[in-house]
Amino acid sequence: MFRRLAVCFLVAALALPAQAETKANQLFGAADLPTSNRPMPYGSYAKGCADGLVQLPESGPTWQAMRLSRNRNWGHPVMIDVLVDLSRAATQVGWAGLYIGDISQPRGGPMTSGHASHQIGLDADVWMLPPRRLNLSRQEREDISSIPVRSADQRSVTDNWTPSHHALLRAAASDNRVDRIFVAAAVKIEMCKTATRADRDWLQKIRPVAGHDTHFHLRLKCPRGARHCETQTPSVKELSNGGDGCDETLMWWVSDAYLNPKPDPNAKPAPRPRGPRDYTLADLPKQCRNVLSSP
Repeated sequence: MFRRLAVCFLVAALALPAQAETKANQLFGAADLPTSNRPMPYGSYAKGCADGLVQLPESGPTWQAMRLSRNRNWGHPVMIDVLVDLSRAATQVGWAGLYIGDISQPRGGPMTSGHASHQIGLDADVWMLPPRRLNLSRQEREDISSIPVRSADQRSVTDNWTPSHHALLRAAASDNRVDRIFVAAAVKIEMCKTATRADRDWLQKIRPVAGHDTHFHLRLKCPRGARHCETQTPSVKELSNGGDGCDETLMWWVSDAYLNPKPDPNAKPAPRPRGPRDYTLADLPKQCRNVLSSP
């Protein structure tokens, strides 16, 4: 059933003029199963797809996958291993385990809603909500929400933030398979304040990015042998091999210039940037056509 649907979409997309092609997010959003090919990410975190993704089981001894109706609990095998390992580490900091949000679609690719990235099975969202129990029903996983750990003004953490959150993020950042972790700027600032002077190297992986107040976003390095995977561009500090990301530039994220920019009365309206939900197959790596049509 799925294969017939995917092939129909693909044939239709190929038959149309470029400007009228079916959007890639519709094609990949229709895939309900992965390919049977060996695991391989193609392209970049925000413009790609993937063969051979595997499903994080809906529940395990130390985790539950959330929002199952989205069918986004698929990832590269290395990602699944990292999440299971981190869920076990969570029990060492006082949590029952982890609530795990979106990873990727069965064949990766752009999504019809939400994320710009999460396209090659190497991104995953982990809820900031410490699980009270790990036997939630499917409906409970749709209804429950995570908790914000930054204040409404975005400048500080809330009482929801605890030392166990710090310890969990430290454990995640200490994993060599992890490239970086996105959090709210207030979280990064708080972690910079409370980390010890002798143990700060891992902090470099913790990156402030807007929109991460109820979850943190794990991003893995391209796995060994993934020759079609495009590695994240290193930051200046990574290239210079130093720094923990706690310098004065971090404070820009909570400055008025960033949070409350003054509009320029003479500025012309900027055109809407073209994003992942605008992509067609022609925008993605050439292997993505085979990913869609493979059994």
